[in-house]
Amino acid sequence: MQTTNPGFDPKEIEKLQAALSKSGKPFQFIEDEEVSEDMAEFHFIGKHEGKPVIYDCLLGTLQLAYESNLLEMAEAKARQKFPDYKGFDFEIDDKGNAIANAEELDEVEEYKAYAMYEIEEAGEANVAEYVELDTNFEFGIGLEAYLNLPEITEATIIQFIEDFNAGTLKLDPVRYSFESEDEDEED
Repeated sequence: MQTTNPGFDPKEIEKLQAALSKSGKPFQFIEDEEVSEDMAEFHFIGKHEGKPVIYDCLLGTLQLAYESNLLEMAEAKARQKFPDYKGFDFEIDDKGNAIANAEELDEVEEYKAYAMYEIEEAGEANVAEYVELDTNFEFGIGLEAYLNLPEITEATIIQFIEDFNAGTLKLDPVRYSFESEDEDEED
């Protein structure tokens, strides 16, 4: 038996609409979430299958998507080479500190850096703009989008919402690379 999703509830939608009207913006940042130049998480009202709904949107730059993809791929390679390596899933001691063998960790980090270089050289981490819907979200509909923008600003959020709601959002299918600059070359 499926429970009712509060993001489809007319009272919740009305509450958000009142908050949006008061702010003068078509979106509301989600509380306690960081907003940066690379990404923002916010709610906005749209339609799904002809019915009003609240979208919980994570909008990020394509460069952030590339960097995340690159890191995930390097983490996967590191776990293959070092089966005991837990990556982001590490054990915590009684004092809340991560438990790791420093020497082994250095070796893994060096390997990850090398793996990232190889992945970049092969163009395996390249990404294209995309929008992904999660209709089984706990509040409304989850929406994750990455666009080839230099930064996420209020203006880019407003344009995204307008295009998304009007059905005019055009995604660039070209796969992009945002290869990291070698710190030694910057000097």
